[in-house]
Amino acid sequence: MNTLANTSQNRAGRQAISLLGSAVFLVIAPGGVAFLGPFWLTHYHLEPPLLGLAVTRLVGFLMMAWSVPVLLGSFWRFATEGLGTPAPVMPPEHLVVRGYYRHVRNPMYVAVVAMILGEGLFLGNARLLVYGAAVWLAMHTFVVLYEEPALRLMFDGEYEEFCRRVPRWVPRWRAWTGEER
Repeated sequence: MNTLANTSQNRAGRQAISLLGSAVFLVIAPGGVAFLGPFWLTHYHLEPPLLGLAVTRLVGFLMMAWSVPVLLGSFWRFATEGLGTPAPVMPPEHLVVRGYYRHVRNPMYVAVVAMILGEGLFLGNARLLVYGAAVWLAMHTFVVLYEEPALRLMFDGEYEEFCRRVPRWVPRWRAWTGEER
């Protein structure tokens, strides 16, 4: 019984450290890329709608609104289920394949890019669309050259199965259940 209590305490302690580390990383990385970068480019100045279509503001707002729960939910799962952070200095102990990860392998990156593109549409600023494309290209390069090879080493066959079933960038309509073969 004492071993079970120690295991639960260790897990709770690891989750607390992971939540704190994830919160710090959330502010620094996605916060810097999705909020500070766009602020420096635009000072959040509202310009006329892109292509003269007011609907672009609504689409941009919806993209931003969608991004927030996806980003926060993914960070939460990384800390509580993966027992780590998205930062390479404190990687997860367990592969996270629940929540938004059942639809797309990189929901945090997708949410950050959607936030930037949404800001561009909402503010009527095409520079943010170009910035969003550049951010996606940088993320894609990082994922392909570093992150995926590292995850293959850490999680072996489990990660391979995940890659076969869940797309890297474009979300699946129906969530992967883990039971498909």
